[in-house]
Amino acid sequence: MTAYDSENIFAKILRGEIPSNRVYEDEDTMALMDIMPRSDGHLLVIPKTPCRNMLDASPAQLAAVMATVQKMAQAVKLAFEADGVTVQQFNEAAGGQEVFHLHVHVLPRHEGVSMRPPGAMGDFDQIAEHADKIRAVLAQS
Repeated sequence: MTAYDSENIFAKILRGEIPSNRVYEDEDTMALMDIMPRSDGHLLVIPKTPCRNMLDASPAQLAAVMATVQKMAQAVKLAFEADGVTVQQFNEAAGGQEVFHLHVHVLPRHEGVSMRPPGAMGDFDQIAEHADKIRAVLAQS
């Protein structure tokens, strides 16, 4: 297995070297808005400790991340009055992983509305508004 790269973008975000729009944080995990959203409210959940993906994550890291994924899925479903939620997680380059720090995508979905294509930078003001909607739901729970 390839060694963890402590210079990946999520490691830099966790160290405060790169700004992010955080919507939730606990002792073990962080949820932040995706800057290339494929749906309104698209966010990412990451562990605060190093691991490349679920293949080298500890059971404790996976449990913490999935608990936060569930919490965020419930929050985005309410915040965006979504019909459902898509959860995605990629492992290794051949599996579609591009950033080698475990991260889980949480995307609110509406019936009949396709996800936007990958790789398009989002509007940061709109992303901030979406983050506020999610935080408001989390504040009520």
